[in-house]
Amino acid sequence: MTPEQIAEVRPRLVEFTAGMLGGLARSDQKAAGELYVRGLLTDGRRKSMQPMAERLGVDHQRLQQFITSSTWDYVAVRRNVARWFAGSQPVEALVVDDTGFAKDGAASPCVARQYSGTLGKTANCQVAVSVHLVNERASCAANWRLSCPESWDDEALDDPVAAAGARRRRERAAIPGEVRHREKWRLALDMIEDMTGPGGWGVLDLVTAAGGARPVVAADIGYGDNALFRQQLTDRGWQYAVAVKGSTTAHDGDAVPQARPYGGLGQPPKPAYPRPPATLRTLALARAGQVRPVTWRQGTKATRDNPAAAMTSCFLAIRVRPASRHIPRAADRSFPACWLLAEWPPEADEPSGYWLSTLPEDTPIEELARLAKIRWRVEHDYRELKTGLGLDHFEGRSYLGWHRHVTLAVLAQAFCTMLRTDPKAPAPG
Repeated sequence: MTPEQIAEVRPRLVEFTAGMLGGLARSDQKAAGELYVRGLLTDGRRKSMQPMAERLGVDHQRLQQFITSSTWDYVAVRRNVARWFAGSQPVEALVVDDTGFAKDGAASPCVARQYSGTLGKTANCQVAVSVHLVNERASCAANWRLSCPESWDDEALDDPVAAAGARRRRERAAIPGEVRHREKWRLALDMIEDMTGPGGWGVLDLVTAAGGARPVVAADIGYGDNALFRQQLTDRGWQYAVAVKGSTTAHDGDAVPQARPYGGLGQPPKPAYPRPPATLRTLALARAGQVRPVTWRQGTKATRDNPAAAMTSCFLAIRVRPASRHIPRAADRSFPACWLLAEWPPEADEPSGYWLSTLPEDTPIEELARLAKIRWRVEHDYRELKTGLGLDHFEGRSYLGWHRHVTLAVLAQAFCTMLRTDPKAPAPG
């Protein structure tokens, strides 16, 4: 936003940030928080502290002190932002994803040579997991965790020299003792529990109190193809629509375990499926005749051939029973059934994408496709947060500082969302 646009909405910004920073004890902290958010919103190539301070006309140490040494709880601010969104917007899905932050040196907290889908390669970077509250018109990047690589966890390293090095890096970055190497999908489950579980942020209570249904969890292949992640969601009462690989295996939805011959010695054999599971690709190819066009939402880019900007492709939806040792079987030894959704573009010889979903059996294919594709909002969030709001511009070297910077970037995006969804407000650029 230009300085002129900032000036026009400044009273609303002060009011909004005061509400989100309401848990801060001192008025000077709230003022510093609003100042930092204003710096993130103001146009400029870099949103690190020094350039922001120059544009704001303040000493950069004021921003630095607020981020690095002032006493305030960034989790409470995230909770306030998430509750504001859940109380003002429908929440149709919780979308899980992660993003990378390229780094040059080795001093940033949790930086390591690791794979980042954002960068498309293994590189020196930080990786953060995020959970977003989403509907088709708006979204909120509500919760974040900086992933701690194994090389930063001295308790996970057998080599004493490597463990000592990890301890030194942890001390310099002031990483809390409870922060340890943990798979990204487990971090995602932890964050969902924080947001919706008993004694947590109360997001789910706000959604249901407004008459909304329990949101669906959506995720890309990095999470969805993990049977343990899917089963944990089911065990916690969540329905999901998650991307998976075509090589994932399942039985046909109509397949039934059959009794096996018993010779009379030892324990009787348990019922088993008559054939081994097939890949989702194989199951989809066998039902090619069921593919049909589906429009799942209206886009924004109208063309002469598509004046309504309809998002349309061809899909196949069939019932399958994913096979995995991590999925509990019923008493008859059957695996639970769910939806397989496959996108099959008209010009393609086979599907281009696969999803598994535990949405009800009577769910229309249009709704399956819409919720499977709803994670497009996360790409919007990352793009806005990184290109416009300086999410990845933090140059500090503390774990706490990183999380505070990210939290205030999320607050800035929430303010933009408020302006966009209020027809009386000037829209941010």
